[in-house]
Amino acid sequence: MHDDLFEHSHITDAERGEIAQSIWRQETLEMNTVGIDIGSSTSHLLFARIRLQRETQALSSRFVVTSREVIWRSPILLTPFLPDGRMDAIELGAFIQAAYREAGFARGDIDSGAVILTGEAIKRKNAKAIDELFAEEAGKFVCATAGHKLECTLAAHGSGAVRLSRQKGQCLLHVDMGGGTTKLALIVNGKIVGVGAFAVGGRLLAQDASGAWTRIDNSARLVAEELGLTADPACMGSLDARRRIAHRLAEIAMDNILGAPLDRLGAFLQLTEPLPRVATPLAVSFSGGVSEYLFGREDREYGDIAKLLAEELRQQLAKRLPVPVIDPGQGIRATVIGASQYTVQVSGKTIYLPDPCVLPVHGVPVVRVALNLEGDIDPQAVRDAITKALKQMDLAPHSRMAIAFSWKGSPEHARLEAAGRGIVQALNGDRDELLLLMIDGDVGKTFGHLLHEELGFSRKLVSIDGVHLHELDFVDVGEVREPPGVVPVVIKSLLFS
Repeated sequence: MHDDLFEHSHITDAERGEIAQSIWRQETLEMNTVGIDIGSSTSHLLFARIRLQRETQALSSRFVVTSREVIWRSPILLTPFLPDGRMDAIELGAFIQAAYREAGFARGDIDSGAVILTGEAIKRKNAKAIDELFAEEAGKFVCATAGHKLECTLAAHGSGAVRLSRQKGQCLLHVDMGGGTTKLALIVNGKIVGVGAFAVGGRLLAQDASGAWTRIDNSARLVAEELGLTADPACMGSLDARRRIAHRLAEIAMDNILGAPLDRLGAFLQLTEPLPRVATPLAVSFSGGVSEYLFGREDREYGDIAKLLAEELRQQLAKRLPVPVIDPGQGIRATVIGASQYTVQVSGKTIYLPDPCVLPVHGVPVVRVALNLEGDIDPQAVRDAITKALKQMDLAPHSRMAIAFSWKGSPEHARLEAAGRGIVQALNGDRDELLLLMIDGDVGKTFGHLLHEELGFSRKLVSIDGVHLHELDFVDVGEVREPPGVVPVVIKSLLFS
């Protein structure tokens, strides 16, 4: 029945649509992001559009990624070098500018991004020039300098191997074979449990602009000497000599993949400690430039031995590998597609901030530590877990970082002190270097006070609770805002295809 005694407001379908759109805009963000990979052998970038949705209706400022779409990929650039061995930053900058132009983006169109520097790019002689390329984006971009172990982690995520292991619920060994190195990651149910790297790759031998085989890296030189070959451009110009070197490199790679005993040369080419074999893989996945030939996606040669190495490795795999080889989805482009970000407002009453002058800070790498804090807490186990996590991120104990962990159980003083002593043992050091403690649990202020006032922790410290962080996150922490007495925490997460 329609009651005519009262006034009614009739909403049309168009008005309902406008209201729905207004709510959607408040709860949804769309961003343009870029991922840039600069390495010793190759460099490339890609642009993506991501959508983020507010996690809970109006009660949280945390947004999570709900979709991502790669909208433009650059060609693969052979990283340019000057005659003195430094990267050619001018040519690299021109390549990046051309990529923006061809993709139809101006610098101001990009909301966030990630720059991954590996190999030669992280050396001091190159770092300053590369930093200047992205000075305009300071604050918007995450810049990760990846040593061998972090490269292993990035390749495992970027290739799709971590996702594949999680979906299948099984153990995979991921192999990323690039231009100068091969990275291994052992993955169990979507978690990386061990990494390792060795100096085998597809551009250990390469031609110069004239066609002469003048690039002879140390690994190739050592193999040539073992085989009785002269490591000079004339000898390397022989296809037979290059094939023999590729065959020997493939043998060394297979010994590493299988966990077989390494001979003298194989041991010498190790770049990290051997991969811990804590589980048996049910399959092996590949990414990197050599994988493009291994899976038949590429047939052209680029003046190096990548194709020969793939051919020799394919034969070794057929003879020696007892489990299947799988394609995880990404090959030479096993890299980031950019970075998402969201802001968390943290109440000033729940943080430990003895010196507000240490803020703001930007782009602090997060070290997510898997700590078992249920029951009795062993300080040495806490120390060892932090040390292991630091090594996998290629960070020194005195580096600026954010240590993230989840607090479980009661906040009794004895338990807090035991965990605190483990942190002090692992990270005490340089008084001028800041440590952020990002704790998923309501103990941030108490924990920070205990570290400084009772355990003598000497570093600058900010302890924040109620924030949950993941592997390969970065954080910005802003200045205290008065009123209402909060610090904004911006969390930037690397995104992969």
